[in-house]
Amino acid sequence: MPNIVADALVKPDIAALTGPDDPGHPPRILLLYGSLRQTSYSRLCAEEGARVLRYLGCETRFFNPSGLPLPDDADTDHPKVQELRDLVMWSEGMVWSSPERHGAMTGIMKTQIDWIPLSPIGGIRPTQGKTLAVMQVSGGSQSFNAVNQLRILGRWMRLVTIPNQSSVPMAWKEFENGRMKPSSLYNRIVDVMEELTRFTLMTRGRPSLTDRYSERVESLQDVHKRVSG
Repeated sequence: MPNIVADALVKPDIAALTGPDDPGHPPRILLLYGSLRQTSYSRLCAEEGARVLRYLGCETRFFNPSGLPLPDDADTDHPKVQELRDLVMWSEGMVWSSPERHGAMTGIMKTQIDWIPLSPIGGIRPTQGKTLAVMQVSGGSQSFNAVNQLRILGRWMRLVTIPNQSSVPMAWKEFENGRMKPSSLYNRIVDVMEELTRFTLMTRGRPSLTDRYSERVESLQDVHKRVSG
């Protein structure tokens, strides 16, 4: 990572951040991007973020949205849908990186999110309590429409969306030979990944942070029905 000032990027103090029930493995981060172009700046930004995450001790995986059907246009056993859902179940945090197109996130980005269910899979909610960082790229002047929309979706999906975010204007000017040039915009991506790593370490293994009264009541009622029935 030629743009990094090594002495300034400090790996997280795991002992200070983790709880007693921490699983101990590297934080698992899934990165989603919202463009299928051969030169996809949302993907390139996500790749820059993944390099930082790995430097900080995380394990990263990407989902390629090519071939993912539209919501309700295929069954949930479609291979690409299953691949996406398996990756979400594996993850402890996510990065959503979307272009801004016509003043909004892309349909490709929204399609991926729409295939992630809120309802439990095998008794586990796929997104509840996991962390999320949001990023966007623009072809023109800086905008925050896409990241604002992604934040709304993150809250709706019960994700712990970190405070920081990245918006890269005129993204075509910020890359050379597939790598991001040094700039304050690159530094912001590093900031976001550093914060995501810390929040993931702090929140994973602590289900009581996002445990909900309404869900506990519902569960107790289900048990009562089963026993009394």
